[in-house]
Order: sequence, then structure tokens, then C-alpha cells
Amino acid sequence: MDLGFFTMPVHPPHRPQFETLREDFEMTILADQLGFKEGFFGEHITDKAENVTSSLIFIAWLLEQTKDIILGTGTVNIPNHHPARVAAEVAMVDHMAKGRFLFGVSPGGLMSDAEVFGNLENDRTAMFLEGIDLVLKIWAADGPYNLKGEFWDISTEQTMIPEIGQGTISKPYQLPHPPIIVTAVAPFSKGVKAAAARGWEPISANFLQPAWVASHWPNYAEGCAEAGRAAEPANWRVAKSIFVADDSDVAETYATGLNGPYYFYFNSLFTKLMRGGRANLFKTDKNQTDESLNLETIVDQLVIRGTVNEVVDQLLEFRELVGDFGTLLYAGHDWMDKELAKRSMQLMMEEVMPRVNAAIK
Repeated sequence: MDLGFFTMPVHPPHRPQFETLREDFEMTILADQLGFKEGFFGEHITDKAENVTSSLIFIAWLLEQTKDIILGTGTVNIPNHHPARVAAEVAMVDHMAKGRFLFGVSPGGLMSDAEVFGNLENDRTAMFLEGIDLVLKIWAADGPYNLKGEFWDISTEQTMIPEIGQGTISKPYQLPHPPIIVTAVAPFSKGVKAAAARGWEPISANFLQPAWVASHWPNYAEGCAEAGRAAEPANWRVAKSIFVADDSDVAETYATGLNGPYYFYFNSLFTKLMRGGRANLFKTDKNQTDESLNLETIVDQLVIRGTVNEVVDQLLEFRELVGDFGTLLYAGHDWMDKELAKRSMQLMMEEVMPRVNAAIK
């Protein structure tokens, strides 16, 4: 099992943006130095807590400061962008990265972003599918383009000057395109099946109950079968909130305390998802009522924490529940205590993962 990370990120909104951006930058540098395989960054426009507004810009900042870690968008929220711009900017970043790049995409889940871009009432799933299809069509052809859809039309027919290159959008470094990754946040996600049928790979979100994470694999396998390819656990990424410390009491306080960064994170997510009618993600039983949900219980259920031995045991138990998968994505949280946060990443890579991998051979 490989180790990567996924950060949305979510920081206390009172913290200066330059400070939290630098913190996420330093987290990635550390992850690269420790040997994390890959890292994904979310993007949102209208959220002071989730204040990376462009995952592509953030990745571009990191490319010259990292050596081995593969960097991914987590995700480009397709309905909020013009497909021609997505195609051009992703191709450029892929060339800058010389292929050390993963293209994570989604319809976007932040309702205030949907409102600000004028698509709150639209079918954003339909926008997502049309948008990514247009991106792929752009990459598959040279100009001039004449692509028509329900939401976007793309043309360079009137202004094409082929002899000087005008009217053509660059293709990516990785051909025919970078690996496409989708996030799975719904129990029994139908999107996972559709993505697998197209050759895309899933990330199961860290704020899902284990039973709903486990529900993704059968749909992924079914989608792969439709495409005539084998369903490989190595291609499934699962994100998880984890905190490792040298002392069990310290781990418990930092990971579950009401003033800690993990509680802050889940409070932010819980508030948004409850108001958005998606409380089912936190339920252990589909018949459970929204009113019965308790944030302290959710944090206790969804955060793996403890000493190295305790975290190893919990991860192996989690894997027994959800099944085999190829990459564990350590969820990035606010560095409320910088030294504890860095130590957790170090212990995770240097001590936890070798023991987990030894146990599952």
C-alpha cells in the first residue's frame, strides 16, 4: 500500500491566507522529503476556510520545490470553469510537471461556489460530463475546433491561422491525457461505476463512514467489467483522517478535542453537508435520523489516532472493513500544533506504513 495525502484544505477562517497557503506549501515539501507518493489539493472560490482558490496555481508553485511527489488537482470543479481554459491550463501544468501530475475532476460540492458562478440551479452533473468531454475532445484534435454542447460552444474556425499556430490549444505532456481521478463522496456512488467504465480512477473521501467506503468497490469493479478491464485494488485510493503521536493521551486530545484541528475540520464539513441535505454521509445506518447525529461521535468514528502501534491496528481493522486498496491518502488538516502535525506525518511514513505493509503481505 502506498501513502499519499489529500488536503481540501480547511483552516480557521481568522488565519491570514498567506499563512495558511504557506503551511500547505510546507506540508507538501515535507511529504516529498518523507517519500509520500502523491498529494492532492482541493479548490474553492467562496470559502474563507477552504482558501486554495486554484489547485492548478498551487501545484505550479510547488513544482520547482518538489522532486518526486506526484501532484494532483483535488479537484478542478468543472462546472465552474470554461472547458477550453481547463484544457489549456491543465496541459500547461502537465508540461511544467513533465508528467508528475494527476488530473482530479468533479462537479464541485460547495453550493456557494455554484451560486457565484450562476449554476446553482443547473444540472451540475450534466455540466461536469459535458465539460470533461469537451476537454478530452480538445486534446484529441488540432484546431480549428467546432464543438457544440448544451452549456458551452467552442470554436476557433473564424480565426484559425495554422501556419503560425493560432487557433490550436496545446495537448498535455502525458498522452493522450494525464490520468483522470474522480472523488467519490456518496454511499454506493454511481459515479464510481461510470468513471471506471471510462478508465478513470476513484478516491473515496475521508469523511465517509467505512461502510460507505466499502460500497464503492463493487461499483468500481462493475464499471471496469463494462470497459473490459480488470478491477485492480492498486488503482483505488482511499482518504482517511489520521493522527499519530508518541503519546496516546496527546493523540487523543489533539485528534478529538473540541479545540483541536480535527474537530474543527469535521465541524466545518458537518455544517455544510447538513445544510446541503447530505447528512447521510455521516450515518452508520441509512435509516438513522439527521437529528441523532452527534459531532463528537462522528469525530470519534472517523479519525484514526494514537501511537504507532494503535494506528497500525486501527488501519488494519479499517482495511478489513473496506477491502484492499492501493493508496492511502492521509488527510491534511490545519497545523494547529506545527511540531505535532509534522511528527505525525513522519511517524506515519517511517513507522506506521512499513508495519501495515508487512502485515498485509
